[in-house]
Amino acid sequence: MLSSPDAAKSVDSLSALSPGARHEFPLHGRANHSHVRPVSRRNSTASSVGGFLDMSSGNGPAPVPESGRNSISTLLQPPIVRTGLQPHAAAPTSSTHKPPTARDIPPVALTNIPHVDTQDFAPYLSQFGALYEQLRRAKESDEHASLSRRGSKQDDQQPASTVDVFLRPPSKPGNSRRDSSASINSIEAPSPIRRTSSGFVRKAAQGPPPLSTIPNVYFDQDFHLENPRTFDVVSERSEVIQSPRTESGGNKGGVAAPRRALATNAILQEKLSWYLDTIEVHLISSISTASTTFFTALGSLKELHLEAADSVQRIHALRQELEALDAEIATSGLQMVQKRRRQENIRKLHDAVLQLQRIANGVASCEALVDEGDMDGAMSRIDSLERLMAGEDDSTDEQGDSDGSTPQLRDLRSASALQGVNDDLGLLRVRIGKAYESQFSSILVGDLQNHVGSVDSSDVLLRWSNAATRSRGGHSRSSSAHPTYLGATEGMRTQLLPVLAGLHRAKHVGAAAAAYREAVLREMRNLMRRPLPSSNDDDNESMVSASTASGGKHRSNQEKSISLARNLRALGPEDAEALLITIYLGVSESLRRLTTQVKVLLDMASSLTEPEAGEGVKSPVVMSPKPSEGGFALQEELHKSLDEESLFTQAVDMALDKIVKILKVRSEQTTHLPMTLFLRYFTLNLYFANECEAISGRSGTPLKTVVNSQIREFVQRNRDAEMQKLAQGMESDQWNARDFSEQNAELLEALLESSTRDDESWFKGSEIWIPYQDQSSRPTEPNGSNKTRTATIASDKFILPQSAMLCLEGVGNFVRLIAGIPSMTTEVATSLVAYLQLFNSRCTQLILGAGATRSAGLKNITTKHLALASQALAFIAAVIPHVREFVRRHATGATNLMSEFDKVRRLLQEHQESIHQKLVDIMSGRAAVHAKSIKAIVDWSDSTEGPRPYMETLAKETTTLHRVLTKHLPPESIQLIMQPVFASYKDQLSSALASADAKTEAGWKR
Repeated sequence: MLSSPDAAKSVDSLSALSPGARHEFPLHGRANHSHVRPVSRRNSTASSVGGFLDMSSGNGPAPVPESGRNSISTLLQPPIVRTGLQPHAAAPTSSTHKPPTARDIPPVALTNIPHVDTQDFAPYLSQFGALYEQLRRAKESDEHASLSRRGSKQDDQQPASTVDVFLRPPSKPGNSRRDSSASINSIEAPSPIRRTSSGFVRKAAQGPPPLSTIPNVYFDQDFHLENPRTFDVVSERSEVIQSPRTESGGNKGGVAAPRRALATNAILQEKLSWYLDTIEVHLISSISTASTTFFTALGSLKELHLEAADSVQRIHALRQELEALDAEIATSGLQMVQKRRRQENIRKLHDAVLQLQRIANGVASCEALVDEGDMDGAMSRIDSLERLMAGEDDSTDEQGDSDGSTPQLRDLRSASALQGVNDDLGLLRVRIGKAYESQFSSILVGDLQNHVGSVDSSDVLLRWSNAATRSRGGHSRSSSAHPTYLGATEGMRTQLLPVLAGLHRAKHVGAAAAAYREAVLREMRNLMRRPLPSSNDDDNESMVSASTASGGKHRSNQEKSISLARNLRALGPEDAEALLITIYLGVSESLRRLTTQVKVLLDMASSLTEPEAGEGVKSPVVMSPKPSEGGFALQEELHKSLDEESLFTQAVDMALDKIVKILKVRSEQTTHLPMTLFLRYFTLNLYFANECEAISGRSGTPLKTVVNSQIREFVQRNRDAEMQKLAQGMESDQWNARDFSEQNAELLEALLESSTRDDESWFKGSEIWIPYQDQSSRPTEPNGSNKTRTATIASDKFILPQSAMLCLEGVGNFVRLIAGIPSMTTEVATSLVAYLQLFNSRCTQLILGAGATRSAGLKNITTKHLALASQALAFIAAVIPHVREFVRRHATGATNLMSEFDKVRRLLQEHQESIHQKLVDIMSGRAAVHAKSIKAIVDWSDSTEGPRPYMETLAKETTTLHRVLTKHLPPESIQLIMQPVFASYKDQLSSALASADAKTEAGWKR
């Protein structure tokens, strides 16, 4: 097939598929294997495929032969040609391979290459000639340097692992039809530029061509030549059999067939032969490189195999010895250890069973103690049981085995067998706590009841009064004694100490404190319910009739409430006051004693030592949090459970709610009380509200609202009553001079001093600690003589009628009401102004208007009546400035009221002047009558001895007027009246005498 010399030369003309230089095989080159083939036999374009090997200049190894004994070209030659020997039994030519003839191999149609004149490249070469020359010199210098370095290196430095890399090009993904088509591009790489023959020889001497010149399709792991696509790629799209059209057509016109026949494609055969030679050269180089290392490793492997066999024999012998030792010593020892461990476990189980037995017996004994009422013993027994369950030694309950050995205790609290025991102990602890709780509440509630029953109401009310006085900046009325609610605590401490310790040990302090709160509130309700009148109408009907009337059923709550309200309204003023005092004292003293009890409890809790509280389990409880220990923890628990502020607030609110209902039921009766009783009622409620606020911080708004509404209604009713009393008293007054008693003098003195201070007598009615009967039984002092005493203001003395004294008492009541209820000063002062105006108007109607002749049955209004009315007006006008200053002190900023008082005073003074003018007019009238008598005299010469009748009458009337005025009016007022009277006499009598006609000298003398 390749017998022609040109065919042998075709392999040498194969050029590299890729023009780039590669450096992957620095150790493959061997000088003794290299030989240079002749230059290519053909100059066609096809001969350039697989041309000279373009290795890196100066860095590659020595060139290796491109073909050998196993190359395709060699194998296709006859055996005699390949070996140069005559075979022993050569087969005939027909039986062996038949060499192809010229007919079998069609001629290759070469493509005409157009000739290009070199002058056309002159501008390009002149432009890059200098740069290419510099590149060539640089490459030559690099080749000399790399050749010198390569000579100094050893050939066996290449690791064996690189051989696999050389023989195993990069793999691609699994075979697919896309791989075959993609590999075509690797074969159809652009042909490199032709080099000169001298350059080819130099490059061929450097080493074998790299494996990268072989298409990647041959290195594919899934390479299967039976795959049509793979075969098409390998055969470079050649046909297996020449198509008839191709044979008949030939190569006319110099145009090659599109696909050549595989059997006649010489170039493809040359390529396949060249690929095999390249792989063979690389295999030989790699095997020769790795042979030394391979045999060394093989020797080492044999030595390791021998050592491993020896080690296996020794291990086998050691195992036999160990089995013997295991059977003789380890197994028997392990059995002994297991038996000892089992014995220890049985002993522990025995101890645990004994411990459980002791626990069960202890629970039964605790139940017996609780049933017997021995709470302290039961609590101690529970504590010992808890220590026993926790595995702690309890000397008080120590039991041993029959052989005298002490069982070992352990913590059994997490054992499932004791879950029921824990529940039983919890129930027992609750029962014990309930018993202690009952004792705790009974002791404290009993102390409250004893304190409320033994307290002195006068002392408590006096203490309230002193506290109110101090809050106003005053001084106490008596020495401050030690309050009773703070004393008598030692006995209570003695009783509470074991109970409190038991509660702490039973972990029932919080529940006991809550029960105590409920008991206190229940006792507060009972304290307010006990003094109330019965809600059953037992006085009106008997029990039999009541049951008959109700049909044998109990009365409903509504009926009981109606009956209770009726009975409350039927109470008298003193009884109602006593009821309120009892309720208020019970509530306030209970709260005060409650504060003392809370302080004592907290003090006892803080001082309670751990032995008194009982020793608990020392180890932590795994099923519940660690309980609080110590006095401080107990104090905190008590303080949190009692919640003193909340307890007081709740108790005060409940008490105020009940009290407000009672006050509303008696609202009508309260507003009709006398002033003294009403002031006592007001003071009592004020003190109680202050006490509640001091204890709980609650201002008592509901109570104050009800009382304030009653006060306003009382002020209005008092105004109406006082004005009605004044009007009726003045209408029935005979306008005679009355004795100004000591009580009146004291009242007047108090009113005169009211401008600077409040008289203590005004507060005597508000001294609620003194029973009302003692105040009302105050005897009156009779006048020892028949002389009428006058009222004195400064240096002025007033002879007053009953109306003036009645008005003075009314003013005193208003002033006393202002002093008793300062918050109502404006309303009471307004009523007082109206009261004074009423006095002035009624006095005008009765005296100047002669209304007294009809209301009091007077025949006429005399000079005495006028003089007494003038004195009354002057007296009240003199009192008004002092009352005004009193109101100014209690009602700051009430300027309108001050002007009203001044206006009333001017009205009184004008009224007094009117009365004086009335007297002057009366006497002037009498003078006019007598002047007419003078004009009626005809004979002035009458010698009758003595004065004329008109003069006697005028003198008598004037003397009577002066005598009455002198008796009832001060000299200044008399002078103010008499001067106008005498002036009137002079004018009228002089005029009458001047008109008289006396004819004789004796007449002129008369």
